Amino acid sequence: MTLRHIALFRWKDGVTDARLAEVERLLGALPDAVPQLRSYTFGRDAGISDGAFDFAVVADVDDEDGFIAYRDHPDHQAALAVIRPLLADRAALQYPLPE
Repeated sequence: MTLRHIALFRWKDGVTDARLAEVERLLGALPDAVPQLRSYTFGRDAGISDGAFDFAVVADVDDEDGFIAYRDHPDHQAALAVIRPLLADRAALQYPLPE
């Protein structure tokens, strides 16, 4: 059973492009660091619809154990340490993909 994890971020006012570039650099390193990741994408909102979150992360793993390994991985935790102070809001979920 493949699990998909989606996290949506809304940044606080005043978050700079330099800070976002650092977030992207840290997240971009995770696929090489976390072997449980099967697919990993992230990006800034395209600005097409009002009310959207500012940034999304989508990660696919094989199962619940794979998600926990990703969630608790030290490199992921280091990225979260940079991300958390920038957040005004966050939403996340994990759901099984159809076989």
